[in-house]
Amino acid sequence: MKELMTTEQLLQGLKHYRRIARQDLLRAPETPHPDAFRLHAEARRALYVSLEQYASEFGPQDAVDYALEQYRAVPFTTGSAEHEYPETKGRENGLENFFLMVGLDAKLRREARNARPRMKAAAPASPEGVAPQTAQEPLSGEAGKG
Repeated sequence: MKELMTTEQLLQGLKHYRRIARQDLLRAPETPHPDAFRLHAEARRALYVSLEQYASEFGPQDAVDYALEQYRAVPFTTGSAEHEYPETKGRENGLENFFLMVGLDAKLRREARNARPRMKAAAPASPEGVAPQTAQEPLSGEAGKG
């Protein structure tokens, strides 16, 4: 990370992502897989809320560390159909967007990605205290894929 964002900047960015996820919730019925798209958007939105709360309480650097920890726990879904594992894919995309937003070093992202489990070895869904899953949110205001 080049220069750490302030807590306020971080919260503003997460609020923006949360709004995009909300827009995606509203357009889910118009997609080829409405339930998967809705779950994807809900997972992203919940993740952004969780990161906002964490950043508010502990600050930007701790929020980045928390997000990296969450990312390491997200199982790979590579090779699955677009509409399969929407929560997992949403969580992965949301965390990746968060890393882009904060300017996280590519090497740190790669290391965290390499530590992720395969889908078969994945732990059960979200244990208590773990942020829900999410998806990519461009800062331009375009909706993420679901």
